Amino acid sequence: MPVEVGYDEVFLEHEHPDGAYDLPLRETEVAEPHPDRPERVTVIERMLRTHLDEHATWPAVEPVSRERIERVHDPDYLDSVWELAASGGGRIEATTGVAPVPPEAVRYAAGAAVGAAERALETDADTVPYALVRPSGHHAQPARADGYCLVNNVAVAAEHVLATGRAERVAVVDWDVHPGNGTQECFYDRDDVLFVSLHNDFGSWGPSHPQTSRLDERGEGDGEGYTVNVPLPPGTGNDGYASAFDRVVEPAVEAFDPDLLLVSAGQDGSQMDPNGNNVLTMEGFREMGERVRELAGGNLALVQEGGYNVSHLAYCTLGAIEGAVGVESGVRDRYDLLEECNPASETWIDDAVAAHEAFWPVG
Repeated sequence: MPVEVGYDEVFLEHEHPDGAYDLPLRETEVAEPHPDRPERVTVIERMLRTHLDEHATWPAVEPVSRERIERVHDPDYLDSVWELAASGGGRIEATTGVAPVPPEAVRYAAGAAVGAAERALETDADTVPYALVRPSGHHAQPARADGYCLVNNVAVAAEHVLATGRAERVAVVDWDVHPGNGTQECFYDRDDVLFVSLHNDFGSWGPSHPQTSRLDERGEGDGEGYTVNVPLPPGTGNDGYASAFDRVVEPAVEAFDPDLLLVSAGQDGSQMDPNGNNVLTMEGFREMGERVRELAGGNLALVQEGGYNVSHLAYCTLGAIEGAVGVESGVRDRYDLLEECNPASETWIDDAVAAHEAFWPVG
């Protein structure tokens, strides 16, 4: 079967307090549900079972051990997450909460990512593992929560296969509309992980998110050049992302020649997403799925990150999985409504090429 979906209903137990930010309500406002709702993963599960079921298997997810998480995250920070849950839950930072239950969803999400990475290295080229998880992980830094993320699932998976000798080089391609600042932070001084992030230019978000993920953040020490940030302007869509892959992503990943390619697959760059400013369609995500499949040379795994318009998220994720495994469901995007701004995208990609051409054969 082409896709192995790592999913568990424990992901539905993770809860944030209502509202995206820790702000008191004014008299004219109402409490909105947090953008990271459990329904995000249930609609994707339903879409895959309905339209890709003959191509999918659903292996059981094994939770990761605390020891494996501590390869990436500070033990005192992890203690603070568990202690907050035990004391009734709440916000650990302005955008990110912990439910008043043991945070098993965190261990299972990281475990699904680790399992996907292992299976990508063990299975034949036609099979692609996909970790359908929440909470997301790519903003979580070694000692702090950030942006709805508590544990960096992709970083734990990458570190696991490196530490156990399953791989010597891992590439992470992050197409979430928000920068993968946490993944960047985990490997910023390392040359065994190439991190490539396509994102809108949100800059620093404050104390929990000090990284800007702009062009001048390229790594340090042994890791100089191995962080490849590619900021994209609002309105970037299918053509702009294709150009970014042509000119930056593919040449850098090919030159790095990884043993494993992990994708931080956040579909919040879609036309309908309330947390992003780009206009990707289901077809755009399908094309990116095809491109990473070709880049990976058989060792590819996808890990779910963002995506907050619940209905369109299911379509865009289906497209990404179709492209990654090389099958067609026949489902078409119901929300393909907007045009993109190509000239601005090309100008920004020119700047990204100039920033990274000293390290990689981009162009």
